[in-house]
Amino acid sequence: MSSQGIRKIGPFDLSGCVQVIRKSFLTVAEEFDFTPENAPRFTAFAIDEERLKRQLEDLNREMYAYFSQESPIVGYASLLRKESNACGLCNLSVLPECRHQGIGQQLLEYILHRARALGRDKLEIGIVEENQQRKSWYQRLGFVAVRTEKFSFFPFTCGYMEKQIL
Repeated sequence: MSSQGIRKIGPFDLSGCVQVIRKSFLTVAEEFDFTPENAPRFTAFAIDEERLKRQLEDLNREMYAYFSQESPIVGYASLLRKESNACGLCNLSVLPECRHQGIGQQLLEYILHRARALGRDKLEIGIVEENQQRKSWYQRLGFVAVRTEKFSFFPFTCGYMEKQIL
């Protein structure tokens, strides 16, 4: 393994990926006052090693991590193959102390590359609609908002975005 960069992860990497996902999504939870009580299904509180293992092994989800020289895993993203001709970008995460270094964009571009290689025509993502900073970031990278949905189990609106890739 190279000392820095993106690589596909396996079962032995899951614990480190869970830590990155939870710590990354916790910053959003803190900013918008999500708690385990008012948003138990929010990623910061719901992701654990068993869930990732199930996604990796049973759902055949492609999972990638960004490894750095300073810390074993500092970023994470996964690719969900949908029944349509689309893929989903799931849990794009970068440790807060490693943000603004281009890691998230590198992971996103890698996932786009993989989706194209699978012959898919678009990449879809769900976000916290109220998180305008994150929404703007995706828009700058070519994503467009397509719909919103409010669920009773979340104290926020889910925003759905997509990017045509072929």
